[in-house]
Amino acid sequence: MTPSASPARYALTGRILSHGTEITDGIVAVDGNRIAFAGNATEFAFLEDAASFNLRTTPEGTIITPGLIDLHCHGAVGGDFPSGDAQAIGKAIDFLHRAGTTTLLASLVTADRGDMLASARVLAEFAERGDIAGIHAEGPYLSDVRCGAQDPSFLSDPEPDFVDALIEASAGQLRTMTYAPERRGSDALLEQLVSQGVVPSLGHTDADATAVTSSLELAREELGSAGVDGFTERPTVTHLFNGMPSLHHRSPGPVAACLELAAANKIIVELIADGVHLDPVTVRTVFNLVGADSIALVTDSMAAAGLADGNYTLGPAQVTVANGEARLTSNGSLAGGTATMLDVLRSAVAGGVPLSEALVSATKVPAEVLGLIDEAGQLHQGFAADLLLLDENLNLLQVIRNGESIYEVSV
Repeated sequence: MTPSASPARYALTGRILSHGTEITDGIVAVDGNRIAFAGNATEFAFLEDAASFNLRTTPEGTIITPGLIDLHCHGAVGGDFPSGDAQAIGKAIDFLHRAGTTTLLASLVTADRGDMLASARVLAEFAERGDIAGIHAEGPYLSDVRCGAQDPSFLSDPEPDFVDALIEASAGQLRTMTYAPERRGSDALLEQLVSQGVVPSLGHTDADATAVTSSLELAREELGSAGVDGFTERPTVTHLFNGMPSLHHRSPGPVAACLELAAANKIIVELIADGVHLDPVTVRTVFNLVGADSIALVTDSMAAAGLADGNYTLGPAQVTVANGEARLTSNGSLAGGTATMLDVLRSAVAGGVPLSEALVSATKVPAEVLGLIDEAGQLHQGFAADLLLLDENLNLLQVIRNGESIYEVSV
């Protein structure tokens, strides 16, 4: 294949994998920036206007999937989203789009309050242009004990005035916020966030199972009573297992509580399935226990994604990357990831998760969190024309975003 401009009306042949469904003899037709048809080739042939689409036959074995969606991402190719450097941020977003992540949240980290507000203002401009789907704030209301790469000097109990200021600086584009339920004032924080259209995401916590369950149930109640069309009714959990105590048979902690609630379809848990943050067996086990519909695969990627080992930044922190692992230079704690969403998808599948299930967790589920369940993350008529073409080994052949080809392999 050679790079080419996408015609206004075209159709692609291939094996369709979307929302847990497979169509072996499939066609996806695109009209402008929307999907006009996604289904069996025989059905397409009977469409009244089928002949008006420029039919393109893809290489044998091509898989067509929805574009991938990342809810937790701090940057790539040297661009650090918390930095507020618009040029570097734009470069990172472009790289991630071309790497198959057609929709993403830009994640902030805990930092000086003024710096967080300044970064949110810059990211809000990218969100308003549609380059990103919004902003995720990882903190600053996290556990001192489980802060991970977050600078403990900037952590605190919830501050209602700052939350309002952050939402204002984000121009209404703040979509999710990570919080620790043991922080004083966390219950009021949940009400404040949901009232402003922000999904609470429990994480970086040292709370016990009872406190975690209570907080997530309260978050569910707040989300359920919000009454906003498209707003998810399920709170999320920021990178399950990471940033919290390990599961122990006499001290179950957050992990047990989150697995139980996810299995009941009450919450959505993030998994960083990059082979570094979680063992592949752990990832496969969680899929088997709770199901793909309660899992969102994420990268937690930082500025080193797409680049070689070396020294980088994550907000105010210095990070050293060696053998693809990003760790704080100061103490060796994991400090985000270096994988793309497609890398994470491949890793999950290599670890034994069926491709159809991994795709649900990389597309449909995060679309629900973003309130885009009727807009993105699936291949349906009327949905955004965000598509990936993959070969049988899940290598990227083409990325289509808003109907336009932004990356294509030359052969």
